[in-house]
Amino acid sequence: MALPHILSFFLKGAVIGLSIAAPVGPIGVLCIRRTLQHGRRDGLACGLGAACADMIYGVVAAFGLTAVSDFLVAQKGWLSLAGGVFLCLLGVRTMLSRPADEVAPPAAADLGSTFGTTLALTLTNPMTILSFVAVFAGFGLARSPGYDTAVSLVTGVFVGSALWWLLLTGAVSHLRRRIRVQTMRLINQGSGGVILAFGIYALWTWHGH
Repeated sequence: MALPHILSFFLKGAVIGLSIAAPVGPIGVLCIRRTLQHGRRDGLACGLGAACADMIYGVVAAFGLTAVSDFLVAQKGWLSLAGGVFLCLLGVRTMLSRPADEVAPPAAADLGSTFGTTLALTLTNPMTILSFVAVFAGFGLARSPGYDTAVSLVTGVFVGSALWWLLLTGAVSHLRRRIRVQTMRLINQGSGGVILAFGIYALWTWHGH
C-alpha cells in the first residue's frame, strides 16, 4: 500500500474523529467540568476515555464488522437505558459535589476511574456507533477497506478525537486559575444539571423505543 494512500486515509480518520468528538454533549460537559475541578490531567484522562471509545467504534466501522454493528444498533434501546441511568447518577453527583478548593486537603483525582467512566459512557451511547456508520458512509467508506487502510483510519480517528480533547482541556485549564470557589460551585450545579438533562432525555427516548 502506497504511503500517500495510507496517509490520505489517516487524515480522513482524523477528520472523522475530530468531527464526532467536537460537538458538545454530555462527555464534553463532563470533560470541561473535570478540568475546572481537578485540572488538565483529569480532564485529559476524561477526554482520552472518549477517544478510546471512538477508536473502538471506529474499528467496528472500518473493519466492516457488520455483525457487531448490527447487534449494537439492535440493542440501542438498552444502551440508551444504561447510559441514561449512568448520566442521571453522574449528573446528581456532580450537582452535589463540593469544589476542590473547599476540601482540605484536596483529594487527588483517580485518573483510571475518570478514564473508565468516560469510556463506559461513550460506549453506551448508541448515537456514537450510528454516527460512525453515517460518517463512514458519507466519506464513501461503507465497504470494508483493506487491512492497512482500516488501521490508518482507526489510528486517525483516535488521533483526531484525542487532539480535540487536548485542545479543549488546554483552553479550559487557562480559565481555571481565574475561577473562584463560589463560581466553581455554580459550575458544578450547572454542568450537573446539563448532564442530568442528557440522562433524562436518554431515558425518555428509551421509553419511546
